[in-house]
Amino acid sequence: MDVLIVGANGKTGRLIIPLLLEAGHRPRAMIRLESQSEDMLALGAEPVLGDLEAPLEAVVRGHGAVIFAAGSGSKTGPEKTVDVDQIGAISLIDTCLAENCRRFVMLSSMATGAPERAPQKLHHFLAAKAIADAHLSASALDATIVRPGYLSDDAGTGRIRIAEDLGQIAGGGHISREDTARILAACLDHPNTIGACFEALAGDTPVADALAAL
Repeated sequence: MDVLIVGANGKTGRLIIPLLLEAGHRPRAMIRLESQSEDMLALGAEPVLGDLEAPLEAVVRGHGAVIFAAGSGSKTGPEKTVDVDQIGAISLIDTCLAENCRRFVMLSSMATGAPERAPQKLHHFLAAKAIADAHLSASALDATIVRPGYLSDDAGTGRIRIAEDLGQIAGGGHISREDTARILAACLDHPNTIGACFEALAGDTPVADALAAL
């Protein structure tokens, strides 16, 4: 399946590419700059120029699935966060509907549904994520929303714990970017995750087993 990775040049997005290749999918990497093409090709993805703040029809057309791994980052100001994590994500969701790209896997954030669990400095970020997540959930897409805890650059273990609500404070529980990428990629081959929204942290259960048990 042709899979468009939005945010492919980010820390987590880059880790998704080899996982999709391993699973037999064809990763296509949405990038904003032509200069990023060489890196994407080296990783095994076909680069596609696109911008979340521009029309996306030509970018989305022909894909079987989208993995949204983009983000302005929790340290950016509210305006940029809204532009990318809220408005950009909603634009992509609507474009997927228009282009009949049915499968959508969203990288969200722990405590998106309960911002009171998070530090004040994260509230604008979580609010933007919550609006985008709600829009996706209300859409007719075959969607999965993944809400990891604090993303670390540690090596992944391939073992996680997931649940609708793990009861953690945002930033208070960790999961590696590598294992988060594993979850996002594996959702495509676990149709039982369609319609699911869950939090994820490092744990003891292999990714495939955790997803199968949802």
